[in-house]
Order: sequence, then structure tokens, then C-alpha cells
Amino acid sequence: MGKAGRFACIFTPMALTIASLVCLILVGLGGTNKNNSTYNKLYFFRANTSDINIDPSIINLPSNPITDKIINEQTGNVKAALDIKDFYHISLWNYCSGDFSTNSTGGVSDSITFCSSRQNQFWFNPVEVWGLNNTGVDQFFSDELRTGLNTYKTVAKWMFIAYVVALITTIVEILVGFLALFSRIGSIITTIVSTVSSLFIIAFALTATILYSTLAGTFNTALEKYNIHGSLGRNIYIATWLGVTFSLAAGLFWLFSACCCSGRSDRIKGYGEEGKPSGDRGFMGKKQKPYNYERMG
Repeated sequence: MGKAGRFACIFTPMALTIASLVCLILVGLGGTNKNNSTYNKLYFFRANTSDINIDPSIINLPSNPITDKIINEQTGNVKAALDIKDFYHISLWNYCSGDFSTNSTGGVSDSITFCSSRQNQFWFNPVEVWGLNNTGVDQFFSDELRTGLNTYKTVAKWMFIAYVVALITTIVEILVGFLALFSRIGSIITTIVSTVSSLFIIAFALTATILYSTLAGTFNTALEKYNIHGSLGRNIYIATWLGVTFSLAAGLFWLFSACCCSGRSDRIKGYGEEGKPSGDRGFMGKKQKPYNYERMG
């Protein structure tokens, strides 16, 4: 296999690695621009607070039409006073919030009105975001929710670190991959880097999926009486797991290029097709004259 053949052999894992990098970049772009509808759909978790209410039982009031009406009116006032939006999207670097609206056909659409500033190792703190710090309302949160939020805070930091390492090692994989054009040693080095990259991408994907699935379950259980619901995004998980798929496939092809794709030509000097001697050609492939033997005596 010559240089052209080796280039073709390297092209496939390189393209797959670039595709994996594109997926990681898309994940990182989620929630970075409130005016970009594509970025706004890239979120891990949504907290739906559009129908938030106060359960009369938590303030020791009987549930009846009169108290329910009072509670509903006060809930609206409190929501407006605290500026609680209809929904909150949690992305990698920050969160975005907005309101639902009904169009002329009766369909419901969401509109992002605010995105927080980006920060490393971000985690969504509902007590702080919803302005409940000094209201005393957070004291009614269950132990399950408190424990869940503390766990989420810790794991979200490790998830962020895994993402950054995966992003950096994928970029390094592309740069080192050019060495694979020239030798199998380059392919071996690239395969090692690819393995590290794949491990961290998988760690990030698994952590994100499990973490926010657990958080959604915690919200739906612990905040059910407040009519607050949690749900997972869709597009960001598609991008994440596509990145995992591309990364694993790239690693396999890098390994294949180290084992089976040689840059040397099959035609060696002094030999013909398939390594067979070229008949009357001798050393360095030069034409040799036949020897004439004379009879002695």
C-alpha cells in the first residue's frame, strides 16, 4: 500500500474524529445565545414552573374553595414579585429562562427571554435562581430535594471536567492524527490519544444522562405538590451520544491504520508484481547478460 492508500486509510478516522468534535462543540454551545433558536434547544434539563402553586397544607391551612382561591391569587403575586418564569433550561455553562405563549392556531411555543452568564462547573440552584434565599420558602423543601441538589452540585462539577478533558483530547487527537499519515508509529500514538478521548466522552455522556434523569425524577417527586415538573431535553443528548459513537468508531479505525495500513509500496526494487523476482533482472533491477560456459579440456 503506497502513500495514497495510506492517506485513504487515515481519512476515515480523521473524519470521524472531526465529527465527534463537532458534536462536543454543539453541546457546549447550548444556552449561549438567547436569540439563537438552535442553541436554545440544546439543554439537558427543563424545570416547568408555569403552573406553580402553593399547597395549603404546608402553611397549615385547610383545603377548601375559599383558601384555594386565596392561595392561587397569592401564588400569582409571589411569582410575579420573584420574577419566576414559566420554564428554565439547564445547559452546560448556564441556564436560560422564558415564558410560554399561545399562537393563533392554539399551539404553545416557548420563548427565551434571559440567559445567565456562563461559568465553569455550573450547576442550577433553584433557591438562588428563584430568589428564595431570604423568603423562608426553601425551608419547606423536603430532605429528598436537599440531598438531590447537593449530589447534583457535586456530580455536575465532575461532569464539566470530563467534558473539558474530552474536548481537549479530541482536538489533540486531530492534530496528532496528521502524524499517522507518515508512519504506523503515528497511528499508534493517535490510537492512544483516541482511547483517552473516548473514555472521557463516554464518562461525560453517561454522567449527564444519569445525573439529569435523576434530577428530573427528584423534581417530579419532591416538588409535585408545588406543581413544578422536570423533564429532559432531547437534542443535546442526541449530539452527546453521536459524539460517543463517532469517537469509538474513530478509535477502531485508528487502530486498524496502525495494524493494517502500511505506507510502503508492495513493489520492491528488483522484484515484480506481488514481490516475485522479475526474471532476468538482478541486483538493483539491472538487466544481466547470460553467462557462457566453455568446456574445459
